[in-house]
Amino acid sequence: MSPHAGDQFRAPPKKSLGQHFLHERGVVDRIIHAVDPKPGDRLVEIGPGQGAMTFPLLDRHGALTAIEFDRDLLQPLAAAARAHGELTLVHADVLDVDFTALAAGTPIRLVGNLPYNLSSPILFHALDHAAAVRDMHFMLQKEVVERAAAGPGSKIYGRLSVMLQAFCEVTSLFTVGPGAFRPPPKVDSAVMRLVPRDPAGIGIDDRRRFAEIVRAAFGQRRKTLRNALRLVCDEDAMRDAGVDPQARAEQLEVADFVRLANRIAAA
Repeated sequence: MSPHAGDQFRAPPKKSLGQHFLHERGVVDRIIHAVDPKPGDRLVEIGPGQGAMTFPLLDRHGALTAIEFDRDLLQPLAAAARAHGELTLVHADVLDVDFTALAAGTPIRLVGNLPYNLSSPILFHALDHAAAVRDMHFMLQKEVVERAAAGPGSKIYGRLSVMLQAFCEVTSLFTVGPGAFRPPPKVDSAVMRLVPRDPAGIGIDDRRRFAEIVRAAFGQRRKTLRNALRLVCDEDAMRDAGVDPQARAEQLEVADFVRLANRIAAA
């Protein structure tokens, strides 16, 4: 916590918003080292909370946009930030924020300690705007980071793994224990980096169809693809795409899903 923040943040964390405020400076320093902001970067923080990352980022970079849903935090954040740099606060639900419009032609860098009850929706929302995002550094529940980075054949490889890895390079950076937060969560956390791939190299012809195939395949992951995908494609389409109808979703590489979705989109 910044020494300039004083007693401005009097409101306790709100359980209804899943608030766990980061306070351990060593963890903050590791995140900022990972982000490594450079002059000209446009940083956007999701959920600044009580400013544990916000103020050190401002000290290092000078300017930052932060999206905060909790109205009670806006005034204390604005007041405490004055000693550190130029903070632009956006009072909104992050799922309603158009990152593409916010970027306005200059790619943004997203950073944040995400509320664990909303982490997957926020990740999918960021994916929708990946063309306007240079990279993302997020603190999440450790289990979510492990799922995001999991490879085929793993029990935790699933829809989140395939969707994130299709559009981004996914790197798990480090684990953070509960003691770094107030109040401490009941689970370990982890920080990960997502770097959106060059759109030309992703190779997905129809994003909506791709998402539909991946969702259906993992919706009943114990079933063979022949059964799990029977409402979206037939066995001939699978074979044409080089996919075994007897396989299960967790056995397929990301590239297999891309080929299958493209085959179906072409048909």
